[in-house]
Amino acid sequence: GMSVITPLTPTDAPEDIGLSSEVCEEVIHYMQSWIDTDRTPAAAIGLARQGWVLTRGFGMMTLEPDGAALPADAIFLVASVTKPVTCAAAALLLERGLIQLESPVHAIVPEFKGQGKEAITVHHLLTHTSGLPDMIPENMEYRKEFRPLDDFIKRICTVDLLFAPGTGISYQSTGIAMLGEIVKRITGTPLPEFLREEFFLPLGMNDTSLGNRHIDDSRIPTIRVPENQIDAEWHWNRAYWRGLGAPWGGMFTTVKDMNIFLQTFLNGGAYGDTRILTSETVTDMIADHTDSMPGIPDKAKKEQAWGLGWRLNRPAMVYGSTCPPTSRTFGHGGATGTMNWADPGTGLSCVLFTTQPEMHGSDEFQRITDMVAG
Repeated sequence: GMSVITPLTPTDAPEDIGLSSEVCEEVIHYMQSWIDTDRTPAAAIGLARQGWVLTRGFGMMTLEPDGAALPADAIFLVASVTKPVTCAAAALLLERGLIQLESPVHAIVPEFKGQGKEAITVHHLLTHTSGLPDMIPENMEYRKEFRPLDDFIKRICTVDLLFAPGTGISYQSTGIAMLGEIVKRITGTPLPEFLREEFFLPLGMNDTSLGNRHIDDSRIPTIRVPENQIDAEWHWNRAYWRGLGAPWGGMFTTVKDMNIFLQTFLNGGAYGDTRILTSETVTDMIADHTDSMPGIPDKAKKEQAWGLGWRLNRPAMVYGSTCPPTSRTFGHGGATGTMNWADPGTGLSCVLFTTQPEMHGSDEFQRITDMVAG
């Protein structure tokens, strides 16, 4: 792909993105309080709208007390915020007619079979309705043994299902892993390179990479892992995980770059002179797919709604509580303490990264969302 600089222009004026100075100061003050109370070692926020992006960094790059301050362009390991990006790669194959939503995964990856897996389609993987478990039972063992991604894929191909495909909604990292494998089998290009060529370089997301191959490791802040993991060689801060490039959780990016991606979706797949997806594909990705699936119980539909890779802010709210963005809002969170969303109703996108796993799905994230959406 051709590299084109996007017109997302940095600004320090909150009015450019439709926020008052008061709200902006409130957000900054609140996030600084996370650092002051040691809720998280580091945090960064990026807000974008109408071609402008405002970014701020807080806290420290490392867990040492006298370390370097975290810049707004620090490159975070974003965990499951990776998932909708992987799904966008699969959507690009759909757009090109290389696969169909109803294509059985088994037809593309023949080893993916048994226990009813033959009935799983690409659509099931994209919407977390496959019945696959979130992780393989040996997830920790595989990481401790520094297993390559191919070993994870082989095991996913033989794993037992939780329920018949299309009869429930259950979040499945393994299903997203299979989408990465599908991209590799169909195009002959490993997912990290495919994403780089098709999305990151064309959009000017130059600080974004699946795995750490194309970024400077010194710009990655240290995640505060649990005490009992600090000496382990397989956790989030280590070379093994950074290099694995897990399609379900191995992406590195900045708050600015992630806003470029979200704004491209708000703009129907185009940004500046660059188009990465057709507007039809984008509309389909951010539409509610699970609500119209006949096999899914109403109880499940009342709890969550999924587009293709994007978690929607309906019928139950996931982004905001007292003053939320609209029900058309799409986004995703990550277990390293990350979150992002974009609201087609207002054109605002919000990216919030921390280095504190417990911040994932936290009240603090909800409060920031309410502040900026309100």
